[in-house]
Amino acid sequence: MRSLVFVPALSIILAFLSHAAQAPAPSFTVEQILGFPAPENLVASPVGSAVAWAFNERGVRNVYVAEGPDFTARRVTSYTEDDGQELTQLSFSRDGKMIVYVRGGDHGSNRQAEAPPNPSQNPVQPRIQIWSVPAAGGSPKLIAEGDNPVVAPDSDRIAFVRERRIWVAPIDGSKQPQQAFYARGSSESPSWSPDGKTLAFVSNRGDHSFIGLFTGVDRPIRFVAPSTSRDSLPAWSADGRKIAFLRQPGTGGTPRSPLARVDLPWKIVVADLESLKTVTAVTSGDMPVDPILQNPGGIGLRWGADDTLLFMSYRDGFPHLYSLQHPGSTGKPLLLTPGPFMVEQMTLTPDRRFVIYSANTGSDRSDIDRRHLFKVPINAATPTPLTSGTGIEWAPVVTADGQAITYLSSGAQRPPAPTVISISGGTPRITAGERLPADFPASQLVTPELVSFRASDGVEAHGQLFKPAGGVTPKPAVVYVHGGGPRQMMLGWHNRWEYANDYGANQYLVSRGFIVLSVDYRLSVGYGQAFQFAENTGPRGASEYRDILAAGKYLQSRPDVDPSRIGIWGASLGGYLTALALGRNSEVFAAGVDIHGVHDRLPPVNALQLAHAIVGDGITEADLRQALKVEYESSPIAAVSTWKSPVLLIHGDDDRTVDFHQTVDLERRLLAKGVKVEELVLPDDVHDSLLWQHWKTSIAAMAEFFEKTLKSPVRAVTR
Repeated sequence: MRSLVFVPALSIILAFLSHAAQAPAPSFTVEQILGFPAPENLVASPVGSAVAWAFNERGVRNVYVAEGPDFTARRVTSYTEDDGQELTQLSFSRDGKMIVYVRGGDHGSNRQAEAPPNPSQNPVQPRIQIWSVPAAGGSPKLIAEGDNPVVAPDSDRIAFVRERRIWVAPIDGSKQPQQAFYARGSSESPSWSPDGKTLAFVSNRGDHSFIGLFTGVDRPIRFVAPSTSRDSLPAWSADGRKIAFLRQPGTGGTPRSPLARVDLPWKIVVADLESLKTVTAVTSGDMPVDPILQNPGGIGLRWGADDTLLFMSYRDGFPHLYSLQHPGSTGKPLLLTPGPFMVEQMTLTPDRRFVIYSANTGSDRSDIDRRHLFKVPINAATPTPLTSGTGIEWAPVVTADGQAITYLSSGAQRPPAPTVISISGGTPRITAGERLPADFPASQLVTPELVSFRASDGVEAHGQLFKPAGGVTPKPAVVYVHGGGPRQMMLGWHNRWEYANDYGANQYLVSRGFIVLSVDYRLSVGYGQAFQFAENTGPRGASEYRDILAAGKYLQSRPDVDPSRIGIWGASLGGYLTALALGRNSEVFAAGVDIHGVHDRLPPVNALQLAHAIVGDGITEADLRQALKVEYESSPIAAVSTWKSPVLLIHGDDDRTVDFHQTVDLERRLLAKGVKVEELVLPDDVHDSLLWQHWKTSIAAMAEFFEKTLKSPVRAVTR
């Protein structure tokens, strides 16, 4: 009898030991992989060779400065806590002596007008504050509560926004700020003229907006060609005689089905500041798709030398850089960056005759999932590469002396860091490399490889495959789904800090023995207009989910993947697609981690919309019902009845982008159906967690959940 009991027990022990041998102990911790200093907001001084940026070092955010020729980094602020207070919008004064920055807020959210977030539960309510600090070092000075500061050309004043009004204050905080002027509506986006005598701004009136010009309390505000349109993004010419801006249709028109894609036309309008006469310089033309504001780099509107206007447009199928000399004349825009690739970020040299830009192209086919830097004159389509290889380079700025380009760069193993290269090219130099902790596990990270696979409708999707050691022995695998839609993951550390953290999380999963497939599904940028603006995506039919399912089936087809142990995780839109995967295809996706996902895509329908539908104004009541049906069926809540796989839900309850109720509602539905649900709630944190501690907690919880649900359990032997 004892032997009958002993043999199964021995079998269990042997099975456990065998499983433990297949699952290597982690070679590094979550704290180590997320311990890199994340650089952001790189800016160049208007004089000399100085640059500045913000470092987020395990949640502690500070301003750093470096100056040529050696570009040794030095810290000029002394914040010490992981308190969740953003540090954004760095700018130098015109004389280069002061740096202005904003501390606090949630600048990536959809509801910035709410009280500033307080993820560290500070008993004193945080504020959004504007500070200045000497570039040479010294104590920061509080200028005012407010946001969106711009330094005047005299270097003595800043204009900023507070409570939907524009204010002015001395840069050293020596006097209380004064409201610059009164204007009806919401005054936004202040921009000084080159001589500092005029302040341009956007006067937002709700369904339309104007470009306003303020020249002093003794003169009326002037509005530039006021119309029913929405005018925005004012850009001054170098001589201050002209201003260019973006014009789009005002809100209104015949109601359309919620399923209809709206591609609004746009114009670039140029005004003469003396007469206020305007000319239309560029239009989006008859092409229905040139969604300028969905380009990650925006319109990039600015003035080059010789009365040349520069802007970004999708008009050849990819976001590219164009120039137009003497806007308003008979000339046509010149495509400066031809080719099947995306231009993402750009900056001008000090003489305004060359553009330095980042693009996902190069001599290697895998450069489609990287970024490299290029230089092109403003009047000729003759780009030359400045960087190449297996690294990723972005956010270029040119020093005011015209000698160097400073930018951010990374690699598969090396996290983002400020980098310097000569304006003529050459060997790059890393700046502030000493800030990388000694225990950062660079040598233990894998190099992802570019892969592609086809969805059921024939669309080719793209991804980056992370493989641990172990050959073709079947392993558990995880699909990672990025958020946002217009994003692209890369073959290295990402150029956005939240996705750099996700890249680190995927490397951590690999260290735990998982294969990871990061998916660039339709809606992702970098692969062309047809892929980014595919039909029937999101609430109009969720066609991008086909790419996610194709990723799961691609993994199932691999000999090094156990097809029964595939998980999925993602945040925001990635959380939405994770929830769709678990609800629609639990037979493929055995477990998932849904981080602040959208689960109910039904839009609110107000009485006015319903009244227009009832009378058939553009859309009938039947059309509206059909649209709502499609939006519901595109929602994860519609797939709860077939949801079998366990899920971990993670969400900050002060999310200003995806309402926390989305997670509350989904969990109630899943529990009622008997689905196994775990949760991690982050009190008072926002969409992309402001506290580094919350990133560490979330990623550790995700990894633990996948180890528990995807690694082979030891089954008891019954008699």
